[in-house]
Amino acid sequence: MSFDSIMESAKWELHKFHGDSTDLKDLYEVIEGEGNLLLYGGASLLWHRSTGGSSLDPLSDTYAHIGVGDTNTAAAATQTDLQGASYPTNKFRQLADMAHTDSPNTSGGAVVTFQSTFATGDANFVWAEWGIFNASTSGRMLNRKVEALGTKTSAATWQLTITLTLA
Repeated sequence: MSFDSIMESAKWELHKFHGDSTDLKDLYEVIEGEGNLLLYGGASLLWHRSTGGSSLDPLSDTYAHIGVGDTNTAAAATQTDLQGASYPTNKFRQLADMAHTDSPNTSGGAVVTFQSTFATGDANFVWAEWGIFNASTSGRMLNRKVEALGTKTSAATWQLTITLTLA
């Protein structure tokens, strides 16, 4: 008996801007990368929502957040939150804008994009981890990535975009 497998992949970009701007003239650095770990709680959330469950908030413009933290503890499928010690000193969640095109006959239907902008007053600490959540606090963490991204200060606005693809 053979089985089809589903692969989840992530590509991400971090755009760093001077001051309160997200104008390209103020862009001073772009970091790109790939990879993340789909967590058990995140997989359970996807199955729960796709089988008609409604007791967990969806990953939607209303609920989805990107969180960042300062800890480089290795990602593990059993984790339920970022590993930074405290909010907002060591971890922070920002509401995400989402984009998904319902395209059942093209590969575009297998892609969803999350983007959060962290203003000058947000998440000013070392960024060493990120994840996608279905809530501003608690909730479920879909995935987690450990990556040294730099130290954000109040002199900058950072914009993190994560594109997830199923294949």
